[in-house]
Amino acid sequence: MVKAVRIEQTGGPEVLDLIEVELDAPGPGMVQVRNKAIGLNYIDTYHRSGLYPLPLPTGIGLEAAGEVIAVGEGADLNVGDRVAYCTAGFGAYSECINLPAARLVRVADGIDLETAAAVLLKGATVEYLLQRTYPLASGQTCVFHAAAGGVGLLFGQWASALGATVIGTVSTEAKAELARAHGYDHVINYSHENVAERVREITGGLGVPVVYDGVGKDTFETSLDCLSMRGLMVSFGNASGSPEPLDLQVLANKGSLFITRPTLMTYTASTEELRQSAADVFERVLDGRLAVNIQQRYALADVAQAHRDLESRKTTGSSLLIP
Repeated sequence: MVKAVRIEQTGGPEVLDLIEVELDAPGPGMVQVRNKAIGLNYIDTYHRSGLYPLPLPTGIGLEAAGEVIAVGEGADLNVGDRVAYCTAGFGAYSECINLPAARLVRVADGIDLETAAAVLLKGATVEYLLQRTYPLASGQTCVFHAAAGGVGLLFGQWASALGATVIGTVSTEAKAELARAHGYDHVINYSHENVAERVREITGGLGVPVVYDGVGKDTFETSLDCLSMRGLMVSFGNASGSPEPLDLQVLANKGSLFITRPTLMTYTASTEELRQSAADVFERVLDGRLAVNIQQRYALADVAQAHRDLESRKTTGSSLLIP
């Protein structure tokens, strides 16, 4: 028997139940992983609340790092391998789990498992946003909302290392200081500044060619107003809820804008894409271009409080559940 978090119905953090479950031996192509650290991500709250529906009852959580303790026939991993995952299915909030080996990545030597669990999903998200959704180049300027969050802090470092000018938005001065320390050239406190107006000031009235928006409803219109003509809005999350339906004529009126709604799952659909993305992330952690900021650790039994803190914007950087 192992301890795992399950939900029988969608709702608030109170629906998260830590129970004991029976875990079978891994089948063909599968491995069993003992989780050492579990990544807490905002998408987990979407699954819990029902914003992104899952068949119920279900496990929850996408990201963790640990050690392979059993191997099924045909799996390309070995007992003792240090591995991490973020697109292998649901149920990471657990002590142990069976997973398809093809959706796991080996953790690079020199990276501890807590760091791996804190960086893989967020880092792979930054990788596809910066390198493949809109390949950001030196000399370009971009906007990223929620700059002091786990994805935001990694984004600022990566984009800055590319030579881009990075504008971030935050809600407090403490978060602004954190963002500046992680690569942001300009930080706008939306609690008392007009974001679109400040972006226009910074860019000499032109706007930016790309906005990366993981917040959703609260920032959607602002993001469009920050863009230059033929600019691209990358809407990759809904932390504040889903935006209202969009009249496509708005994109024409604001300058022939583009919009995309990418997901990590589609950008790591193949084993090769997943492992290359992870390798790019781990390479930057090892050479110091990405510093992983673990600010909160919770016992697995305290998962409900972890979700409350995440949704109330009390957290900064990355958060972990420790089984």
